[in-house]
Amino acid sequence: MRSCSRILAVWLLLFAGSSAEAQPKPGSDAGSLVARGEYLARAGDCIACHTAPEGRTFAGGRAMPTPFGTLYSSNITPDRDTGIGKWTAEDFYKAMHYGRFPDGGLMYPAMPFASYTKVTRADTEAIFAYLKSIPPVNQRNREHDLRFPYSNRQLILGWRTLYFSEGEFKPDPTKSAEWNRGAYLVEGLGHCGMCHSPINALGGTSQSDAFKGGLIPMQNWYAPSLTSNREAGLGDWSIKDITDLLQTGVSMRGVVYGPMAEVVHNSLQYLNDEDTRAMAVYLKSIAEPSPPTPPSSTLPTSESSLLISLGKTVYDKHCASCHGTQGEGKPPHWPPLANNQSIEMQSAVNPIRMVLNGGYPPGTKGNPMPYGMPPFAGLLSDNEIAAVVSYIRTAWGNRGTPVSAREANELRSAPLN
Repeated sequence: MRSCSRILAVWLLLFAGSSAEAQPKPGSDAGSLVARGEYLARAGDCIACHTAPEGRTFAGGRAMPTPFGTLYSSNITPDRDTGIGKWTAEDFYKAMHYGRFPDGGLMYPAMPFASYTKVTRADTEAIFAYLKSIPPVNQRNREHDLRFPYSNRQLILGWRTLYFSEGEFKPDPTKSAEWNRGAYLVEGLGHCGMCHSPINALGGTSQSDAFKGGLIPMQNWYAPSLTSNREAGLGDWSIKDITDLLQTGVSMRGVVYGPMAEVVHNSLQYLNDEDTRAMAVYLKSIAEPSPPTPPSSTLPTSESSLLISLGKTVYDKHCASCHGTQGEGKPPHWPPLANNQSIEMQSAVNPIRMVLNGGYPPGTKGNPMPYGMPPFAGLLSDNEIAAVVSYIRTAWGNRGTPVSAREANELRSAPLN
């Protein structure tokens, strides 16, 4: 759910002492609040939701399907009639920090104020200064299309009681300045937990489940756990591999596709080296050891054996030329499939979708012409899709489990973004 925009001039941000606020690099224009705000808006990926496909930048109107109905993002250009042109810096801070409109009305939590509440006032004011500097667009906000009773905003009070803890980021004095900067970006502006945490039937996530992975509602992509080394936990990755993935979308350990590719394209590739490294340090630190034994297959043994046998045939014919006969790949452009966390996860949604729909990593300044994977939905049957995914999840020492043709069929009609 992200869209393209212009490249930002990179401004270095420093994290020093107990403050998580962004500061211009010594020697740069210390009064360039707008430039700093533009950088921070990139870090927060504001353009992703507030720009509709083919729409004007930050003019809103992007449809955001949810299990409760469809929300439409708001116009955050400085137009006085339809945007935030009449807002004050205090109004904007209340929106970011408390999730409330200037009149006190409650915002739906699709606006990630549960994460943005951690953003410092100084950084919030910089973002506001940037948004006030962009061209105003006169475009009225669309009414949300939510089912009853979710259309009653007062119900948000209950959600906030359960899932919202207001408060700016507090550095951990036992950790380094770099670690704290990374935590500030990941937990706050980056709002990584919005996707990488399980979401329950009420659209909330308990604090104890933060970053533990989950299916992204209505998108049919699985955002892997950032804490489990069986999934996307980065505990055994090098800092370089992590920073490469964040900045370019490809590394020697893996490649990003789907919604994460859009995050890299629109946001992460524009962060400076210091901030990217800080995020990597923090992400690496929250990885936890995981049980080595995967869940047992739900398919009968005989069916699994037949699938995997067919899968090897399909793999050798269509996949081995890029990914290698032993799944070794040709990194960074053709990722290895052997000992690949994204292949072995409990959820097989992502590998099934990649075989069905193919895709490209993001085009970034560090990797402007990415290699892609072709779609096989029109070439392979459900049985063949299930077979080849089952094969790569169990071959070469991989510890995944087989998948069924029914699972492949269910994802054939999934939206592509």
